[in-house]
Amino acid sequence: MNLTDTHTHIYEAEFADDIDEVISRLEENHITTVLLPNIDSTSIDNMHALADRRPDLFRCMMGLHPTNVNENYRTELEIVESWLNKRSYCAIGEIGIDLYWEQTHKEQQIIAFETQIELALKHNLPIDIHCRNAFEETANSIRKFKGKGVRGVFHSFTGTIEEAESIFELGDFLLGINGIVTFKKAEIAHTLESIPLEKIVLETDAPYLAPVPHRGKRNETSYLLHIAEKIASIKGVTLEEVAKTTTNNATRAFSL
Repeated sequence: MNLTDTHTHIYEAEFADDIDEVISRLEENHITTVLLPNIDSTSIDNMHALADRRPDLFRCMMGLHPTNVNENYRTELEIVESWLNKRSYCAIGEIGIDLYWEQTHKEQQIIAFETQIELALKHNLPIDIHCRNAFEETANSIRKFKGKGVRGVFHSFTGTIEEAESIFELGDFLLGINGIVTFKKAEIAHTLESIPLEKIVLETDAPYLAPVPHRGKRNETSYLLHIAEKIASIKGVTLEEVAKTTTNNATRAFSL
């Protein structure tokens, strides 16, 4: 049985003191591929360093996170593009629009998102989308590229079946499901009853959003197994089927 964590930040400082143990635990829990999304120019070195330690296990994305878009976003985008010309990546990410905390740089976020979609098309890569309190804005940006082959994953999807169907109408997109699905009264658990496994990939978003029974603690990639077990319960299938299907989905989406 093989599992793929399609979105985790275990290169961050929270893991500096025990990264070897973190890697051992994820391998013990059948996780054989781990995708690392970038945040901004300050996270690149740590991300690359971890990936270079175990190229058999880790794959990197390159992108500028929407909450890190500010007045210097054009410089940040230049750095993103320069790395895309120097190194191989599995996706452009983590990119998108986030209007949850504040909207000061809304227009810059939209420009940065659309610029990075253009980069994804140029380099024939999928996009890994962060969308929070900005579904219409995100969808509108993607629609501008309709018919051009935009594809990827809506990371940390927690919405309704109607929102899921809207995403699938935008193009070849999958839904990234993380520890929120294990939370009591999580709407996504109900939504997943109507979504085929072929439209789902697994993720942890570590160190955030630890699943039950670790909720409230530092998340890590090894906890992906709890997410897979919960989805198996929701769908009424075996853990092995969830692992096989979601790993195949990730392999196809990210050309792993």
